[in-house]
Amino acid sequence: MQYEEWQPAYEAILAAFGYGEAGDRRGRDALLAALGDGRPLAVGDLALSGTVAVCGAGPSLAEDLPVPRRADAVVAASTAVDVLRDAGVAVDCMVTDLDKNPDTTRELAAAGTPVAVHGHGDNVDAVRRVVPQLETAAVLPTTQTEPRPPAVNPGGFTDGDRAAFLADACGADRLVFAGWDFDDPSVGAEKARKLHWAERLLRWLERRRGERFAPLDGRRDDLELPWT
Repeated sequence: MQYEEWQPAYEAILAAFGYGEAGDRRGRDALLAALGDGRPLAVGDLALSGTVAVCGAGPSLAEDLPVPRRADAVVAASTAVDVLRDAGVAVDCMVTDLDKNPDTTRELAAAGTPVAVHGHGDNVDAVRRVVPQLETAAVLPTTQTEPRPPAVNPGGFTDGDRAAFLADACGADRLVFAGWDFDDPSVGAEKARKLHWAERLLRWLERRRGERFAPLDGRRDDLELPWT
């Protein structure tokens, strides 16, 4: 996805949440500075092809484990990685904005497993603290504002839907889903709003790909995409 395609959705998100683009640019630039002079990953370096399982961190992940077990590759959001590893499911890429489980991020990067680290307006401190501790060669730097190489913007807002957009950018033939709970009663109001936007973005992606994603069954007809 080119940034020009993503930009209308991004601007709709900024307006809905009252975020400022300047903050996201600071997050992007902090991420690049924290990487230093090493060579991070590019999208083309990731092996996310065939049937790719996109794993969210919702409570249903434990019962959805057969989905990633059968997939050709697994990309997982944030703490979903811990659930998968505990169950013996290998992860091919972690997607995180560093708001949780930084130790897992460090372990994966040290082992050479790709980690897509996101810089945005609210995580500059975490980026500056954690990213210098990571193996740069295992880090794919991502942003949700205009990309500045080597940071890339494959699309997406939350860790979960960003994982789906990343798999799409890597050329996945088919996307399957595990651990997606849009109505998770355990989350607060702000997270619930973000999950609603994740739904919208997932609906946009399935339309772009000509697929039908199982987490949207019974929901897609009620989803408005105000930027299209």
